Amino acid sequence: MSKKILMLVGDYAEDYETMVPFQALQMIGHQVDAVCPDKAKGDFIMTAIHDFDGAQTYSEKPGHRFVLNADFAAAQEEDYDALLIPGGRAPEYLRLNEKVLELVRAFDQARKPIAAVCHGAQLLAAADVLKGRTCSAYPACAPEVRLSGGYFADIGIDEAYVDDNLVTAPAWPAHPQWLAKFAELLQR
Repeated sequence: MSKKILMLVGDYAEDYETMVPFQALQMIGHQVDAVCPDKAKGDFIMTAIHDFDGAQTYSEKPGHRFVLNADFAAAQEEDYDALLIPGGRAPEYLRLNEKVLELVRAFDQARKPIAAVCHGAQLLAAADVLKGRTCSAYPACAPEVRLSGGYFADIGIDEAYVDDNLVTAPAWPAHPQWLAKFAELLQR
């Protein structure tokens, strides 16, 4: 059964964590509406490619222009079945937008599936939905998960973790597990 998914993105969202779920979820029959505060349908965001090439943290390279297919101003939780939050640098400033945080809270309060990867946990922490819950993220976000009252799932970079309606993963190498577990939540 086809579901309608809201995807929250912003400039310098991680390229793979934006493009791959957007396309893969559509490929299996879901509608994915990609939105960004202060941008409209037809506008684009710039993405960044994060890679693991031997440094102490990931490197960042220019990504693609990702075209938005819906308007953030019209986004309401009741119009969607699930929420998707890519990582990258976008979550660090999207969490400053009160409407973004209200949307995250509304999806969680409605117990709708939420998929967050990498730095997407920054939005979950800022929205105060992690108290007593287990969440994975890029390891540099572990302090935020813990400071928000959550438990950090220290799992392999290619693994995903499910806690009730929440499926999280450390980074894009987890796409096979993360997206499969999200697809399972969508069928509940």
